[in-house]
Amino acid sequence: MSSLFTPLTLRSLSIPNRVWMSPMCMYSAAPEGEETGVPTDFHLTHLAPRAAGGAGLVMAEATGVRPDGRISPWDLGLWNDRQQEAFTRITEAIKSHGSVPAIQLAHAGRKASVDKPWLSDRYLSEEENGWQPVAPSPVAYDGLAVPHELTVDKIGQLVRDFADSARRALAAGFQVAEVHGAHGYLINSFLSPASNHRTDAYGGSFGNRIRFALEVVDAVRAVWPEDLPVFFRTSATDWLTENPEDTREGWTGEDTVRLAKELQARGVDLLDVSTGGTVRDAKIVAGPNYQVPFAEQARNQAGIPTAAVGIITEPQQAEDIITGGQADAVFLGRELLRNPSWAQHAALALGAEPTWPDQYAYVVKRRKR
Repeated sequence: MSSLFTPLTLRSLSIPNRVWMSPMCMYSAAPEGEETGVPTDFHLTHLAPRAAGGAGLVMAEATGVRPDGRISPWDLGLWNDRQQEAFTRITEAIKSHGSVPAIQLAHAGRKASVDKPWLSDRYLSEEENGWQPVAPSPVAYDGLAVPHELTVDKIGQLVRDFADSARRALAAGFQVAEVHGAHGYLINSFLSPASNHRTDAYGGSFGNRIRFALEVVDAVRAVWPEDLPVFFRTSATDWLTENPEDTREGWTGEDTVRLAKELQARGVDLLDVSTGGTVRDAKIVAGPNYQVPFAEQARNQAGIPTAAVGIITEPQQAEDIITGGQADAVFLGRELLRNPSWAQHAALALGAEPTWPDQYAYVVKRRKR
């Protein structure tokens, strides 16, 4: 039996295999009006085929917990009834194929209000349907607007916003809620000393810098059912300290292990381990499995289940990550854009049984490749 195609049980939820779909922004929701942030037919036809293609868990893209928390005006949101209702159709479709619907709850922080990446990826002003970004400190992400520094009262409101979106996600049928704490977005910008220059209870020491992340997790866990899992996505490193030529202080793999222990104690069930995104000019040498060691480090040193990401493209490569104890699951992004049925083909390659929908199975099972 392939390890990649064995179930993973987290709390009471059994996820049928370890091939999961990463949250990937599609920039395809309405940017204004009553349909702002509402998932469309495109999102349905984007997410459901990956479930039909055999992914054990399908995660909806980074979804703003409030209007100014979106990365772009075209991102999904989950702060009102219309958005919640529209998500229900998507979760039902994912479940109908035996997959687990998950959602990434997010606030973009100082990297908010930008154009679609295939157009310009530049900051959009309020006159262009954008907004003023916020952050722990008034430190701009290179090339974007200087954010407003959050007050303590506004930080408290943001914690409540995450909890409210989690309630809506549950009502919409999602079975996993992931808190987005990676890639230089709001929570990650509190964690890293490269972007958090505060001197109050939310800045300075390690304990202060992780405070906001823990408050958000506590709030989400409080409204999420005890028998369903909560994930946390982290950037395990800023890629600053690892570079001997870079004198900036950054977030490290050791910091991630310390955070992971705190998260697990507060009810986080899995750490979704990515890297980078805090500073634009960090030197990253990317290649197959380049982020996997950070997932392995957190798994082994903190004792928390992890998922690995980043340039995982081949079935045996993914299998080896699981059998080698480097992670408990793999998230695939671009590879599932290229091939929505990657998991079915990987099952064949690894000697497992594909889980084609009945409407497909009676035809495709007539041939093995």
